[in-house]
Amino acid sequence: MNNSLPYNLEPPKLIVIEGPIGVGKSSLAARLAKSFDRDFIREKADENPFLEHFYQHPEQSALPVQLHFLTERVKQWNALSQNDIFSNGIVADFMLEKDRLFAQLTLTNEEFKLYDQMYQSLSVQKTNADLVVYLQAPVDVLATRIKKRGIHHEKGISRDYLRQLSDTYTQFFHHYDNSPLLIVNAADINPVENDADYEQLLQHICSTRSGRHFINPLPINLTVN
Repeated sequence: MNNSLPYNLEPPKLIVIEGPIGVGKSSLAARLAKSFDRDFIREKADENPFLEHFYQHPEQSALPVQLHFLTERVKQWNALSQNDIFSNGIVADFMLEKDRLFAQLTLTNEEFKLYDQMYQSLSVQKTNADLVVYLQAPVDVLATRIKKRGIHHEKGISRDYLRQLSDTYTQFFHHYDNSPLLIVNAADINPVENDADYEQLLQHICSTRSGRHFINPLPINLTVN
């Protein structure tokens, strides 16, 4: 653990940051990995060759984009297990179960049957994390953050899609009990660029060991006199 951290508690060994597009999960996961001196496992969404076309014409590219994500995510997770990287502790910005959430949202019934056959054949394992941090934010906030970061292929993401995606995440985590869960209202905080917001969230992450917890952190603005 990084000696500069203001907490004596050892952080959970496997931390997963999840949430809808634009909520800031990857940036937060990267900062946590640096603070804890852990490996950062990043979802490689930008390497999916079907993704840009999907955002422009979802009905045409939904199946190939999901099959590509599924095979790559499973391959990535299996490689981690074989390399025994988990023993050193990691922070990841995705969980394997998320793939099915997107598939249920974007695929037709017939496409989902084909997808599900692939999903079952790969024997996708549940993510046995020591802590899952689920970041939430309203659609307006997500849309603003997506626009601000200016990733080309994300320009085609509709507000309706963001709304459906957010609802799907909410339903999933309403029933989720496979790991300790920290649900964070991230609408008004910036734990990536604001150190006070980050340390406020860090304290919850370092101290959560079981159960389900919802936190609604207030933004902290520090002024120098």
